[in-house]
Amino acid sequence: MNGPLAVLTLENYLIDCLKSRADSATLGLIAFLTAALIHAALYLSLFGGLPVFYIWLERKVAGRIQDRLGPTRVGGKFGWLQTIADGIKLIQKEDLVPKDADSLVFRMAPYLAGIASFAAFMVLPVSDGWIGVVAECGAFLILALMSLEVLGIILAGYSSGSKWALFGAMREAAQMVSYEIPMAICALIPLLIAGSLNLQVVGKMQTGGVWNWFIFHDPFAFLAFFCYFTVATASVKRAPFDLAEAESELVAGFHTEYSGFRWSIFFLAEYASMFAVSGIAVLLFLGGWETGMVIPESIAGSLRGWEINLPFVTGQRFDLGAYIANLVGGHVFVIKASLLVTLQIWVRWTLPRLRIDQVMTTCLKYLVPISCFLFLGAVFWPLILASTTEAHRPVIYGPPAKSVTSVISPLSGPPVGTESSTIAHGGLEVVR
Repeated sequence: MNGPLAVLTLENYLIDCLKSRADSATLGLIAFLTAALIHAALYLSLFGGLPVFYIWLERKVAGRIQDRLGPTRVGGKFGWLQTIADGIKLIQKEDLVPKDADSLVFRMAPYLAGIASFAAFMVLPVSDGWIGVVAECGAFLILALMSLEVLGIILAGYSSGSKWALFGAMREAAQMVSYEIPMAICALIPLLIAGSLNLQVVGKMQTGGVWNWFIFHDPFAFLAFFCYFTVATASVKRAPFDLAEAESELVAGFHTEYSGFRWSIFFLAEYASMFAVSGIAVLLFLGGWETGMVIPESIAGSLRGWEINLPFVTGQRFDLGAYIANLVGGHVFVIKASLLVTLQIWVRWTLPRLRIDQVMTTCLKYLVPISCFLFLGAVFWPLILASTTEAHRPVIYGPPAKSVTSVISPLSGPPVGTESSTIAHGGLEVVR
């Protein structure tokens, strides 16, 4: 691949299909727009479909924790269609704008929050090579894009013309901005182990058994996962850190004046962000799309290279085996992230809500120093281990270090070079 967008693979295929049906001036534009629309539809289905499932899941989990059944009437015994029914109801509600509100900003704020959450999906790989935008700085980019959601929340509270909405927006802004600091520091620890900001590279480095997952790389990475999950839960406004929606104090926080469809956009962005932060945790600590079991991964590896002829195109073949392996890997990734989302839901209905001063104290006095300590420990761990053991490799457990030519995905381009310097990680060395 010789471009920044993953859609170019599909684009090239469409170009070959259209060679005999269009002139060269419009060929590239037609192929690119078609490929981009297909990929945008796939990401929109992921962005919209997962929150629908998570809303139903939250009601079921809440019901079980509170010794009740949850939704059972709409959609059969398990209430599968309850979320769809609620969405149809919200669309039919009247779109109200308060008299004292700034109409333009008030209408725009929910979409700004939703776009910021959706943009994070573009650089989130769901399998080996399955990513919207291939970026060498993908980890930095996804954290930056997710932080833009706070702008929509601030504008929603400011433009509502209500002091309760403004108080809720200020609370949420202080909380989200504060908790992004320890979240980024904790995310740096597995990136430091991998020696790359490319999330595809980070996921591919954890190929093999579960002992190659970065959470088991060293004690500091192990603790960093739990610290990251805590601050990520706070950064997406989930209980016990949902002080912007403290009903007893602020009515409903920054979205008090919203109704109908625009109100639902805020919650769509929240549930999508829950999956995004959980997906980052899976990629950085829990092996990404890898199962962690040697035999299934060996079977998936053996499938790669099983090629078939492409229709309408001569001289090109499609790697069907790699597609099947990536399809399985994508399901593994979504299941892992969904389990973390389920844990976030479980925490919400288990722990009581904190006060706003306790939320800020927990971040500034405890989580920021803890994350800095874990980062420094991860930096010095390879040096300490190499100087005190004969293994000379910075891992606790795993197979002997071996050299590979590259673990960089073909979508991200060729290796930087073949110099003698290497970057050691969980049992592998990447020749740079």
